[in-house]
Amino acid sequence: MAGMGTSYASLPNKLASAPNGVDYAYRDTGEGPDKSTAPLVLLQHFRGNLDSWDPALIDGLADGLAGGRRVVAFDNAGVGGSTGTTPHTIEQMAADAIAFIGAMGFARADILGFSIGSFVAQEIALIRPDLVRGLVLASAAPKGADGIHGWAPEVIGAVGKPETSPEEYLGVFFTSSPASRKAGQEALGRMYARTEDRDDATTWPVREAQYDAVCTWGIPDHAALQRLAAIRHHVFVANGDSDPMIPPRYSHLIAGLLPDATVKIYPDAAHGFLFQHHAEFAADVSVSLDEPA
Repeated sequence: MAGMGTSYASLPNKLASAPNGVDYAYRDTGEGPDKSTAPLVLLQHFRGNLDSWDPALIDGLADGLAGGRRVVAFDNAGVGGSTGTTPHTIEQMAADAIAFIGAMGFARADILGFSIGSFVAQEIALIRPDLVRGLVLASAAPKGADGIHGWAPEVIGAVGKPETSPEEYLGVFFTSSPASRKAGQEALGRMYARTEDRDDATTWPVREAQYDAVCTWGIPDHAALQRLAAIRHHVFVANGDSDPMIPPRYSHLIAGLLPDATVKIYPDAAHGFLFQHHAEFAADVSVSLDEPA
């Protein structure tokens, strides 16, 4: 379990005040035995907050990383329990995330970005390469790639409306197979098991700002793809084989553009592959981040 026996589901909400004036809500599995060791910082998906992470995944990451390194999830500016305003660009989201990392006193960090968080993770690695030790991109797409100027109508119609039902969430994050749907229901059960001190729900202005950022990121621009050549870190790129939100072909595209990348596509899985295959994904992340640089 995370934090020396404490599951992510039971970690307290904390606040970190940054010089940019934002108080960031976060949860932290606790300091490892070596305080100088880089933590793993998590960047959340579209409209997600601290409670949108599967505790089983966070616990698996905390248990699997060498040296008992801490795992930190946070709400970026304007999201959930954090103050401030959610920006309309990925670039500003990256600057805000860098401010949080600085406020936590981390000189270097491993970064795991999921969905829109993977866009922010790419930008952090480009803006502040020395801050990043290792990089994991889950359900990722590169800036300017053809076909990601907004999500498919059935996807944004499910997860982009004011209220997303559990069935609509399952339809995007998991496949229609009995095994995947069962895994999705179990993941939702773990996410909603926490009944006290839950994070603030994300608001409609957050949804609007984040989707503006997604659409701007996806404006076709072939030249923008060349930016990835500047990311010299080892990158683990992963997705589900049936993701309707960010199809796995973009994982292969990213892996081909990065100088040093490993790609893995998980079977019978959609956008929430990392929750469905939480134990396998946590083990794969640990191997990637613990490899010698």
